[in-house]
Amino acid sequence: MQILLVEDDRRISSFVIKGLEEMGHQVILAESAEAAREWVNADSLDIVVLDIMLPGIDGIQFTKMLRYRKNHIPILILSALGEIEDKVEALDSGADDYLVKPFSFKELVSRINALVRREGYKNVPTDTCLQIRDLKIDLERYEVHKGDQLVDLSPKEFKLFKFLIENRNKTLSRTAILQAVWGIDFDNNTNVVDVYVSYLRGKVDDESELSIIKTVKGVGYMLKTD
Repeated sequence: MQILLVEDDRRISSFVIKGLEEMGHQVILAESAEAAREWVNADSLDIVVLDIMLPGIDGIQFTKMLRYRKNHIPILILSALGEIEDKVEALDSGADDYLVKPFSFKELVSRINALVRREGYKNVPTDTCLQIRDLKIDLERYEVHKGDQLVDLSPKEFKLFKFLIENRNKTLSRTAILQAVWGIDFDNNTNVVDVYVSYLRGKVDDESELSIIKTVKGVGYMLKTD
């Protein structure tokens, strides 16, 4: 496995590199986001492990930049910031997972393996192009077209839409959606799912028809195609 580690704390980077290399992985160290940019498009790269508090461009800005450029390599955030708001901001920017410092090396390896395994599963050949009403969805390119127009979805909106598509015609609870799309446990009173479903409906629905995303009262949502 080839891992890009973006970390300016040499004590942490030395610890991580030593452990990963002893396991047979190749680690590329960049001490800033600017230095990391030349590596992120390498075909051999499997994952980016990224600190938030970096000199110059920070980890959140770097993540947003990668996702804006349609680079969907797995990103694991490492940060000393452990508040729920910090995790939400990182995950909403397009990161795939978040690990708070100080961390267990075993947990770091487990999370890296899970993200790379998930990416490998996504890359298994399957039906990646779907048509729902006037929408053409390309799950491999992370694109949605409405007629001839490209629908501008944020990384989180696309991840939500993809999860609904993969579970189409099934009722999904808000808790299941929160865990799958945001990857962390939220207070049950949060309305983040409802807000993002509203965003999504505004972009993918045809005004002349009922929404393809149905509200299941008291439970959650269903993407209805049959």
